Amino acid sequence: MSFLTIKGAFRHMAKIGVGVFALATLTAEAGDKLVIESWRNDDAKVWNDVIIPAFNKSHPDIKVTFSPTPPADYNSALQAKLQAGTAGDLITCRPFDVSLALYQKGNLEKLNDLEGMNNFPDVAKTAWSTDDGKDVFCLPMASVIHGYIYNKEIFKELGLSVPKTESDFFKVLEKIKDESRYTPLVMGTADQWEAATMGFQNVGPNYWKGEEGPKALIDGKEKLTDPEYVKVWEHLAKWKPFLGRGYQAQKYADSQNLFTLGRGAIYPAGSWDITTFNEQADFQFGAFPPPTPDGQKTCYISDHTDIGIGLNAASANKKEARIFLSWMAGSEFAELYANQLPGFFPLGNHKISIKDPVASEFLSWRGQCEQTIRNSYQILSRGTPNMENQLWNVTVQVLNGSMEPKAAAEEVEKGLKTWYQPHM
Repeated sequence: MSFLTIKGAFRHMAKIGVGVFALATLTAEAGDKLVIESWRNDDAKVWNDVIIPAFNKSHPDIKVTFSPTPPADYNSALQAKLQAGTAGDLITCRPFDVSLALYQKGNLEKLNDLEGMNNFPDVAKTAWSTDDGKDVFCLPMASVIHGYIYNKEIFKELGLSVPKTESDFFKVLEKIKDESRYTPLVMGTADQWEAATMGFQNVGPNYWKGEEGPKALIDGKEKLTDPEYVKVWEHLAKWKPFLGRGYQAQKYADSQNLFTLGRGAIYPAGSWDITTFNEQADFQFGAFPPPTPDGQKTCYISDHTDIGIGLNAASANKKEARIFLSWMAGSEFAELYANQLPGFFPLGNHKISIKDPVASEFLSWRGQCEQTIRNSYQILSRGTPNMENQLWNVTVQVLNGSMEPKAAAEEVEKGLKTWYQPHM
């Protein structure tokens, strides 16, 4: 072999070495960074400015990037990333079946042995556990609570008291309608989901007795045509005169705007609305739980497990991801999250102080009322037709006056009977 040939071979080997070194460097740099996938693109500033810097105080060597996707695109975008092997290390989890499907496909790591998981009671872990309860695949982050937010200044102007019973509730609505220019109940039906979420799931727990209802529906011991469900739609049918002009074309954002402009008195709410109203309303507002049916002593609220976070089974940074998840399982994260995002309530057993007065009011109901989840989220929406989507559709029709409550109940029960054995 000639000198020139040997020299060329060394040059070729050197180039390969540089390439391997560069690739190794890039891989190392990628491995030093955790990426969080999330549908919550409205709280990016909180993660970037508060939560991640707080974590880095004790773990400066682990870099974390929050990478949100718009909510409507999240499920499909996440699926595409998981299939392509480009998804982040940490996956923000929707409750129940959507995340369970990811776990069953092998996309999420089992977290039974995660340090800090024992800070969460079984009821908090239910939304991210297998049906038999043996495996947990996402760390519970927060729940949201349903109720009503009201304009305190309008209540004072009209001499109104916060209603405790349903008869009180409708008397208050009547007085607002008859004696003022304000819309009594600020909600539209154009987007559909509000009707089910802030209507049916808000009012319903007082009728189906909290956790008893979902369990009985899953077991087939109760049907949606039973009186306790028909009565929910009967209650909602009585909202129609109080929803304001043109509510059938009113979208969710329209309702938020109407309330923050001071044009409505009562807003059927999820606690997540608190932040929006804090930013936009220039009046004092408060909250009250769903009034109980007359004569009923126990109150029930929807305290719905809403958001968790899991570990991508294909992550190259599992050790660092577990460190971050264990930190999230502690009291420091719980307090930061609850106060930076009023209306999202930690699910652990930590004692924390919530500074926002309206969020604190919502949270106080846990000590007064029994809690449950939205009854369509666990098991009952796995088939076709999807129970959650059916609830949207029929509840809108009831509120619009185009369907009778009994017919709404029959329609949803008929859907379950087509695919869910305990209801056949």
